[in-house]
Amino acid sequence: MDIEKNLDALTQRVAYARDILGSRVSDRLENISEDIQNLAKVADGLDLEVALAKTGEIARRLSLLEADLDPLLTPMDKVRIVRHPQRVCLKDILENVYDNYTEIGGRDEVSIDPGMLIARAYITRRVGKKVMHHPVMVVGQEKGHGQEFRNGGSIKPWGNAKALKYMKVAARENIPIHAYVSTPGAYPIEDYPGAAQQIAENIYEMCGIDVPIVAVFSEGGSGGAEAIAMADKRLMFSHGYYSVISPEGAAAIECKFHGLTRATPELIELCAKHQQITAQDNLRNGYIDQIIQEPPLGARNEHFDFFKQLCAQVIRATDEVAVSVRSVSVLRKLAMRGGKQRKRVGEDVIVRWELDPAERELLVWRRYQKYRKMSLGAFIDKRGIFERLAAKYMEFLFSVYSTVRFEILKHFQKKIVRVATDFTDEIHVVTSKMDRMTCQAMELLGISSGGGGDESSLTCLSKPERETRASSGQSYVSPKSLEDREISCPHAATRGCMDIWARDLYGEFGGVCPNCGHHFPMEYQWYLANVFDRGSIREFNQSIAAGNPTNFPHFDERIQQAKEKTHLQSSCVTFNASIMGIRLTCGMLVANFRGGSVGSAEGEKLVRALDLARKRHQPFLAYIHGTAGIRIQEGVNGLIQMPRVTMSVRRYIDEGGLYIVLYDTNSYAGPVASFLGCSPYQYAVRSSRIGFAGPGVIRETTGMDIPPNYHSAHKALSHGHIQDIWDRRDVRANLHQAFLTMGGRNLYYR
Repeated sequence: MDIEKNLDALTQRVAYARDILGSRVSDRLENISEDIQNLAKVADGLDLEVALAKTGEIARRLSLLEADLDPLLTPMDKVRIVRHPQRVCLKDILENVYDNYTEIGGRDEVSIDPGMLIARAYITRRVGKKVMHHPVMVVGQEKGHGQEFRNGGSIKPWGNAKALKYMKVAARENIPIHAYVSTPGAYPIEDYPGAAQQIAENIYEMCGIDVPIVAVFSEGGSGGAEAIAMADKRLMFSHGYYSVISPEGAAAIECKFHGLTRATPELIELCAKHQQITAQDNLRNGYIDQIIQEPPLGARNEHFDFFKQLCAQVIRATDEVAVSVRSVSVLRKLAMRGGKQRKRVGEDVIVRWELDPAERELLVWRRYQKYRKMSLGAFIDKRGIFERLAAKYMEFLFSVYSTVRFEILKHFQKKIVRVATDFTDEIHVVTSKMDRMTCQAMELLGISSGGGGDESSLTCLSKPERETRASSGQSYVSPKSLEDREISCPHAATRGCMDIWARDLYGEFGGVCPNCGHHFPMEYQWYLANVFDRGSIREFNQSIAAGNPTNFPHFDERIQQAKEKTHLQSSCVTFNASIMGIRLTCGMLVANFRGGSVGSAEGEKLVRALDLARKRHQPFLAYIHGTAGIRIQEGVNGLIQMPRVTMSVRRYIDEGGLYIVLYDTNSYAGPVASFLGCSPYQYAVRSSRIGFAGPGVIRETTGMDIPPNYHSAHKALSHGHIQDIWDRRDVRANLHQAFLTMGGRNLYYR
């Protein structure tokens, strides 16, 4: 019986190796497979000791082969490892790493989302003679071993909402969070709360969760991974991958540039390699902090030594986060640094994971600094040495001005205003009596007091400056308006719209059908000329340019073509401007530049713009002319902009900033699922389409065809994703009213 079990286990190991290697054939593996089959035929007639010796010899040869194959694994081999049903899953980790745990938030088929597993767990360790019991909140995607109801770890919006709920519980209880990332990507559902909006909320809230967060990556697929991966320490299994999109998805997009209708295995392998998705790539690029070494060909549930190592590394990572924010921790830091080479780390170091209020505040600040430093070398900075020095000097001046104006003088200003208000209120008591006596005397004499009534409004929040330009004055003329032809509205057959002369449609009508209100696409320059005050736009950070940090094949030429075509250095334009006298900072994503996709350059420009708006105490407008998502050719360099920019948005809002998002045309994927979707004030032009994934991606991942209006602005409004839909011709007036209404006199929350 033992012989049969051993042979069956060896057969499964051989089958597993074949699955991982794919089309690549190993002669040594085939020879071992033949030996197993031959031994199975004669095993019944052999002596038990002889049979055990033969199976032991085959097992030894197979282990040597696995060790030899492991260094030769390609990135695509590692993708197949994390997708394999035998891959270690979260249930295995809970059983073998934690000493005790209880699942919460629902279980299995009756769960809110069985793909998201939440557990309240304990880790027990001995430090000298002291036994320490550490409570933790474990959050992670659960694939199981071939359990179809878990949806392959592809999480639905309510699953991410469940994870966020219990991460907030962990913050209230002051216990660390251990997040295990194992997802190919989020499930693209737009129904409430919506895939993109929920991921955005998760990232935004995790920016401010003030307990240690440790994330462990096995499979990190796009925004689905970022929903629980905003962490102080990020560890990664050596055979895992972390990417903006799957290699197959990247190859499908690349097909049109290679003249193919279907992605070939060679193209998929090429995309997997150049996207830099492996643990080694991400460690080198600075997106993870440490690699957890797995057994050859990946960790499976029978590798108990791996679980011991994982437990030690998770404990060490949590210790390091807790110690890093404590003032009295010099000796413990030295001891932990010296213990890195030991098998059992931190065995003589006592670290408590509960933090006091000051330490929790410092933890959030350290997290912000961590993400602020990421991807700084992934974009092109064309500034010279003098320009950089001037920028640093101006940044210093703005910091000094902000500190003096809004932190020091503000307190004295409040006191002066309060005293002046009290004084005028006292004077008003006397003057009001005199006014009444005067009015009564004039009424007795039959003299009119004059005027048509009080014109002041109690609801007026501030007094806007005069309109600096006539609304009809246009400094930009759309090239489409120069065409001598008539244009038919797409709704002409159903709504009876008449043909429109191009000159009228793209000139006087602003690209809007005068009959049904259908919005035709307009250039981003039209908005610059018709929304903002004439002559008020001052662009900055023009020298930050999009590049090719992963050296993706032929992508340099495509980026250069986009720059020459649009005369822009990236898809993001940042500038200071004013709307009817209200000064603001704006970050614009331009659809003309590679669909408005976001990479490291765009993320850096948005982060700098938000920092500038915070220092100047100006409102921030994110105008999205269009965005296709994260630029896949940049790999994690682009993906990391989701939490990175969201962290800056969170800091800006926490310090009193007014952040408004306006969508136009098509806005999809990563930006909507992070730094755009987290805004409390989101609006859309009538022509916009807003969503997490496009129709093609939804069809590939779910097998469903979506209705034509699935991503329409009206659909987003009905789900509460946006707050209102605007006519393009009213954008200027509506933005002005929004800033006055939400910002008040100072155009700032506080």
